[in-house]
Amino acid sequence: MRAFSYERATAPEQAAARAAEVEGARFIAGGTNLLDLMKLEIETPVHLIDVRGTGLDEITATDEGGLRIGALVSNTALAADERVRRDYGVLTRALVAGASGQLRNKATTGGNLLQRTRCPYFYDTAMPCNKRNPGSGCAALGEGAFSRQLGIIGTSDACIATHPSDMAVAMRALDAEVETVTPSGASRRIPLDEFYRLPGDTPEVENALMPGELITAVRLPAPVGGHQAYHKVRDRASYAFALVSVALVRRPDGSGRVALGGVAPQPWRRARADAELPNGAGAVMSRLLDGARPTEENAFKIRLAERTLAAMLAEG
Repeated sequence: MRAFSYERATAPEQAAARAAEVEGARFIAGGTNLLDLMKLEIETPVHLIDVRGTGLDEITATDEGGLRIGALVSNTALAADERVRRDYGVLTRALVAGASGQLRNKATTGGNLLQRTRCPYFYDTAMPCNKRNPGSGCAALGEGAFSRQLGIIGTSDACIATHPSDMAVAMRALDAEVETVTPSGASRRIPLDEFYRLPGDTPEVENALMPGELITAVRLPAPVGGHQAYHKVRDRASYAFALVSVALVRRPDGSGRVALGGVAPQPWRRARADAELPNGAGAVMSRLLDGARPTEENAFKIRLAERTLAAMLAEG
């Protein structure tokens, strides 16, 4: 790990302003992903700004009937909150599926959204990776590459990495918004479907945040009711990243929302696919995964996603 300086912020606006002032600065809270990346010298911040003292650790009701989840609320606290368990069950299920209890105790809401990919070539600094080193190439697309865990849709010729968060998939199905503060002190709300960027020619640009901008909260709209579920298919029963995950929010009239994890560089959802829910899993997936470009190793994900959703619809 390379040397770095460190400071503690006491207010979100202060943290954002400092991050903009110091080139190479990064925010840190739970550190469950960032510290690992620093040890491998994939991330090499020169300055860390600890935001744990900025008061962003509460879950409060909004005027619109939803919830405002502070960026520092731990995954454990969020999953256990009575309002979340009652009205946003898909979110609790996704969080519990996402990591061990020890990690959930440390991981934060904001940090979970900003996890970096777990693509093995991103983590192997001896291999080319456009996300880690722009312009170096994508080892995952090379001959004989291991791509079983990687993306099948929303990818590009520069990158086929997937986004690893389970929480974000559930929040996408719930139409969440990300609340931020900019270095100037202004606040923004970014719908989650606009927050993540597809790789295109710039896979190193992963989200819509400007330099120094800090996530302060996630906002959930008023509950929609109905049946909610989250199923995660992985290579082992213990904690592992998803081959495919499905978040389902289904209303009594049969309409609803479906979001996928493990298949794309962002939580994957399309309104035209949601409209097909009354027609069954096959109809949903034909819309949701239209245009998929799987590799030979991960083409099975298309059928796996359909079967997973079919099982969930049968249960509901």
